[in-house]
Amino acid sequence: MEQNAKTIEEAIKGSLSIIEQDREREIISRRFGLTGYKETLEQIGDMLSITRERVRQLEKAILIRLRVVSEDDEIPALPAAEKLLIRNLTEMGRVAKVSDLADKVYGRETTPAERAGLSFIASVSSGLTVVDENDRYFQAIGIAEYGDDREIKKKVDEIIEVIKKNKAPMTLDELDSQLNYEHPSHIAAIASVSKLLATLNGLWGLAKWPTVNPKNIRDKIYVVLENNKEPMHFSDIAKTISESNFKRKNVTVQAIHNELIKDSRFVLIGRGIYALDSWGYKKGTVSEIITSILKEAGKPLTREEIVREVLHSRKVKETTILLNLQNKKYFEKVDRNAYTIAKK
Repeated sequence: MEQNAKTIEEAIKGSLSIIEQDREREIISRRFGLTGYKETLEQIGDMLSITRERVRQLEKAILIRLRVVSEDDEIPALPAAEKLLIRNLTEMGRVAKVSDLADKVYGRETTPAERAGLSFIASVSSGLTVVDENDRYFQAIGIAEYGDDREIKKKVDEIIEVIKKNKAPMTLDELDSQLNYEHPSHIAAIASVSKLLATLNGLWGLAKWPTVNPKNIRDKIYVVLENNKEPMHFSDIAKTISESNFKRKNVTVQAIHNELIKDSRFVLIGRGIYALDSWGYKKGTVSEIITSILKEAGKPLTREEIVREVLHSRKVKETTILLNLQNKKYFEKVDRNAYTIAKK
């Protein structure tokens, strides 16, 4: 990876060496943040005592000039850097967020200055394209032959619309069945450029959906239970969260228990065991569950029938259910093996 870093550094130096005026090199360095801090048009204008519009004009003219020189292969080390980035982008799906691409190229978490360097190289390279960042898109770099900034953003929006119409998170294979791409990895690459999308456990959805982008403890509990497909003890839920890919996954067992108690989506069905209410589990004591079952049946039920129905809603011992049936305040035995609600 040291060689990759050297290749990038030499390409940056070679590109800057083409710029003859110190003021113009200063503008490019500060606008891209090549020293670690990206400055605005206003900040640079104030420093140079020129208007922000003049800074914008100079920046645009410099980049056009560099791109023309680059097309003639006259920038030292730039072709090698371009080839390096294209090779990595090919492995990543043809387009990638600048931060992800930089981390792959350098083989570690990169600094703002290192990521800025890749953006600068891509901006002057004819074989690469840059996706400008705004509220909807991350800054990204793509292989030019597969689309420019406008085309990549259009593809991102197309994926968003498919997911919106589905109204639920989708796998890459499901997205691939509705889109026209050579490989699902290309869909993942384009989707990763969007700030409106998120992915978790192989599913892609809108960033505002907790199932793919859980932002608080309750959302994370819900995702864990939904993925597990069956009830879990609160200590196991805490352990699963701590071993997950969630952001801010360090939570205490007590914090998990507290959130389980507060949220109506979670139903206590046994000693410390919780389920989702959407699975058909009901809240209440065992006696309350039996009462609800008998009311819904509208007729006496046998002991076996009651036990079976209660166990659909509670993880308790059969003896616990039978003991509750003996409470004459709530239940009445109508024959040798059938019970109904006691008359008041």
